[in-house]
Amino acid sequence: MKKLSARRRHPLAAVVVLLLALACTGGLYVLFAPTDKAAADETAQSLAITEGKKLYAVGCASCHGTGGQGSSDGPSLVGVGAAAVDFQVGTGRMPAQQPGAQIPKKKNIYTQAEIDQLAAYISSLGAGPSVPTDAQYGPQGADIAKGGELFRTNCAQCHNFTGKGGALTHGKFAPDLEGVNPKHIYEAMQTGPQNMPSFPDSTLSTQNKKDIIAYLDAVNGDDTESPGGLELGGLGPVSEGLFAWIFGLGALIAVAVWVAARTAKAKKS
Repeated sequence: MKKLSARRRHPLAAVVVLLLALACTGGLYVLFAPTDKAAADETAQSLAITEGKKLYAVGCASCHGTGGQGSSDGPSLVGVGAAAVDFQVGTGRMPAQQPGAQIPKKKNIYTQAEIDQLAAYISSLGAGPSVPTDAQYGPQGADIAKGGELFRTNCAQCHNFTGKGGALTHGKFAPDLEGVNPKHIYEAMQTGPQNMPSFPDSTLSTQNKKDIIAYLDAVNGDDTESPGGLELGGLGPVSEGLFAWIFGLGALIAVAVWVAARTAKAKKS
């Protein structure tokens, strides 16, 4: 019995052997790497916020305040989230060239990396909608028919039933949605820029937004066919009525003049 007891290993011997094996195979790195990665991510985020604050001070603070609190020239940015920054700056609407009833889209002056830094800083001021992923706005799994129904119910009053845009009151307008980046359409629905109401997930789910984006691509894509012939910009009864008045009424007047001329000539003969 004494010999058997002498041969028993210490309870920690197995642990020591396991650690040695992990050290030899790089397993210790696997155990401790997540902490290092989290620290690296946190450092990168801090750097992005710092750089974004510098960009904000140069291009945004004059209207939105030094701390994003807003002023008489621009609204507060606290709580608008990264999605609002990515949309407004990514479409060139911000920084604005001049005040007006509505800020139009223009050429973007920031790189995507700079936009991400600005978004990181604004997000640090207060939680808000984040920038969507490709899985959220991509065409995979979208229901185009459902998207058309949702768009006609919620959006067509301003944007026209095919997204061609339209006029609003007091110099405002709903922009044309043809050729707009799907990510920006999703962000617009999330954040409700300028005169547009917001459609959070409680109103339109992620799937609903995906369906609407797929519908807009279907009706305005390069391969879209118009079974009715000339679509006249897809503007509906206004353009169709104008076409009827100009060409239809014009044709009737031309026929009437021709008939009158023929009648007068017949009487002379």
